[in-house]
Amino acid sequence: MAAKLKTGDKVVILAGKDKGKEGKITSVDPKAGKAVVEGLNMAIRHTRQSQTSQGGRIPKAMPIALSNLAFLDKNGKATRVGFKVEGDKKVRFAKTTGDVIDA
Repeated sequence: MAAKLKTGDKVVILAGKDKGKEGKITSVDPKAGKAVVEGLNMAIRHTRQSQTSQGGRIPKAMPIALSNLAFLDKNGKATRVGFKVEGDKKVRFAKTTGDVIDA
């Protein structure tokens, strides 16, 4: 199935501890159905000191299920994403406004 949410998309979180917060997708794992959003769903990782890095409690962004993310259209509102064919190209569009996402 084609990806409705891709790396670089601006999204809002619909459920969980960061509900209502907005961010940009940094990576997507389509097989697991999860995405990492920049600066959100943070967890503390305790790491040992090594020759290259300082140890301690390091915050790390954890993956969020794609079902808990909604695309933000140009008006800043959450919307669902659909597909349509324009000419000979399949493009994503915002269901609320009908605007093409990736031109």
